[in-house]
Amino acid sequence: MKSNLRHLRIFLAVCDTASISRAAELCNASQPALTQVVGKLERLAGQPLFLRRPRGMFATAAGEAFAVRVRRALVRLDRALDEINPRLRLTATAAQLEALIAVREAENFTLAARRLGLAQPTVHRAVARLAEDAGRPLFERTSYGTIATRPAQALAQAARLAFSELEQAEADLAEMLGREVGRIVVGAMPLSRSYLLPRTIALFRARRPTLPVKAMDGPYEDLMAGLRRGEVDFLVGALREPAPIGDVEQERLFDDVLVMVARPDHPLVRESGLSIADLTRFPFVVSPEGTPARRAFDRLFERAGRRPESLIETGSMILMRELLRVSDHLGCISRLQVEAELALGAMTVLPFPMDDTARPIGLTLRSGWVPTAAQKEFLDTLRSVARP
Repeated sequence: MKSNLRHLRIFLAVCDTASISRAAELCNASQPALTQVVGKLERLAGQPLFLRRPRGMFATAAGEAFAVRVRRALVRLDRALDEINPRLRLTATAAQLEALIAVREAENFTLAARRLGLAQPTVHRAVARLAEDAGRPLFERTSYGTIATRPAQALAQAARLAFSELEQAEADLAEMLGREVGRIVVGAMPLSRSYLLPRTIALFRARRPTLPVKAMDGPYEDLMAGLRRGEVDFLVGALREPAPIGDVEQERLFDDVLVMVARPDHPLVRESGLSIADLTRFPFVVSPEGTPARRAFDRLFERAGRRPESLIETGSMILMRELLRVSDHLGCISRLQVEAELALGAMTVLPFPMDDTARPIGLTLRSGWVPTAAQKEFLDTLRSVARP
């Protein structure tokens, strides 16, 4: 649906005027041309988008749903186009914007071309034509690579989110035909991977057995960047307080507490009334710096005025489990995250109070994001799993 931005503008003009003739005047095009555009969009949608009546053309339910998504996409895109040159509303194409996005992210025309599966001269021409119509350069060559100017960065970001909105439009239209299109992409932080997501996906898959679900892991900063670019639908895991940036919003689902864990035959397991001094005799496996779990861990030892001399930082629960299994390392981790290991006897919780380590767990979403039916169903399932 994103292949021709002019066609999408024509579609909205017909929706707004309920008339091919009036829309043709607004778009400076012929009536047969507009009729052809509407017909093409309906074929792509697989269903009528308009009811033809003597008094005019009126959007069907599918047409209205499509119009909402298209309008949201173009409002976001046009704001960025206008910042560079209002003329781009008329001239910029989806292919040019896709080239802009690829070069901005790869910072190299050859790498961008490979990413798009195109020849390098094709990508270069697309960006050059966009810059020509913009009347200003969009990239600067530096020793670090081909770097987008600030307005070009903003346009690439807006285009990415606009294209994401149009992909959701395709999913909305397919839903009306009883078909499933697209996929759900979840940014999965450590707790969600071991506790929330397995249960959620199992329940969701029972109702929608074929819709692809992709759980992406990685550093929080990378997942957040993917969310803001529209590559990730939402993040699940520990929330940041306050929210890291203004264009995302957070939804708390529940609070989680940390526990101190060790292998079942660790020397401290047999002791009672453990103190900070007892813990600092042993090396620790902890979350990376900057994570909510690590901040809680650091506060605990800072208040006592001492800290372990040996720390291994990792976001991998598997690495933590194996280090604990083969050594006297202790771990500090979410209780829910190690629930399965505790049940299997691979780890045990040390009798040390951790009441002051509660942290909020929940969803991080783009501000103003509107989920498709399938995305909403997945989120509702996740909320029900998280509910105490």
